[in-house]
Amino acid sequence: MEHSEKLIDLRSDTVTLPTQEMWDAMYRAEVGDDCKGEDPTMNRLQALAAEMLGKEAALWVCSGTMGNLVCLKAQTQPGDQIILEPYSHAYYGEEGHIVTISGLLPRCVKGHHGVLTPADIRAAISSAPASYSTLRLICIENTHNRAGGNAWTVAETQAIREVADELGVGVHLDGARLFNAAVALEVDVREFTRYVDTVTICLSKGLSAPMGSIVAGSEELVARVRQVRRMVGGCMRQTGIAGAAGIVALTKMVGRLAEDHANASRLREGLLTVERLGVETPPIPTNLVFFDAAELGVMAKEFVEHLRTRGVLGVPFSATRVRLTTHRHVTPQDVELAIEAVAATAHELRA
Repeated sequence: MEHSEKLIDLRSDTVTLPTQEMWDAMYRAEVGDDCKGEDPTMNRLQALAAEMLGKEAALWVCSGTMGNLVCLKAQTQPGDQIILEPYSHAYYGEEGHIVTISGLLPRCVKGHHGVLTPADIRAAISSAPASYSTLRLICIENTHNRAGGNAWTVAETQAIREVADELGVGVHLDGARLFNAAVALEVDVREFTRYVDTVTICLSKGLSAPMGSIVAGSEELVARVRQVRRMVGGCMRQTGIAGAAGIVALTKMVGRLAEDHANASRLREGLLTVERLGVETPPIPTNLVFFDAAELGVMAKEFVEHLRTRGVLGVPFSATRVRLTTHRHVTPQDVELAIEAVAATAHELRA
């Protein structure tokens, strides 16, 4: 395959650019001082998000990382213990803020395709010494990035709520791609959020806003989250500019995530035909496609570098594992070209 002029960017759905409607909304946005709660556009976004997520209140934050940080810190005290999956974004990908900023003791519990079960959690609790710190929170991730974009079901989420109630602890949902899970399972997103105390969703991934995430929960919890957001420097001024894009993201961009899932399904299907390419098939796939080049005798970084020369961008996710992500800017034609490029790269590098 010849190197194309257009690079097919499958690195992440964070590469999405605002739609024209978002640009127009940002240009016209009515703004005020959000630190004083006086930005009318941001207030509209937060009210909309709270309604869509089935919570009493919502708050815009700069990023998903900040969202997880402020939610965890608002519901715990330094020295508390938190349960999470070892490959969850909150533990694996957020620069250690659980420990360094929140002072929490992470207790990692290995899931199944990223999904924790009550049995997993009970086993972890029973093995803890009596002197262990107080368990305060269970943190889950839906969809689970490093588990191949696997979506938790509503029943799996409910089961965590039940064991949390049994243990007398809270539940935080890192829902950066929660709308992907809702679309994949054809359920209302509130079916998930009803079982958690706090939730974060990302506006700047598949929903295509230029920046920002949403935190939602009870009025009491969100008030505490607002205080923590200020503590970590997240209180900004005329945020309605970003809020205007967020409104378009929530009202216009959720349904089209099904297109990304269809493209990812075709990409996965095509890559499964490539000999010795370890393509992953999660139980409930969404817009992420992972493969492992170990059987080819190739490192992920080398594979990605060669793939780029064929016009396709991917991300090395471990020594031999590669991630490809579909999003709004990826067409069915791009997917076919990407399949050809991966197949040609695998053939070229095969040991």
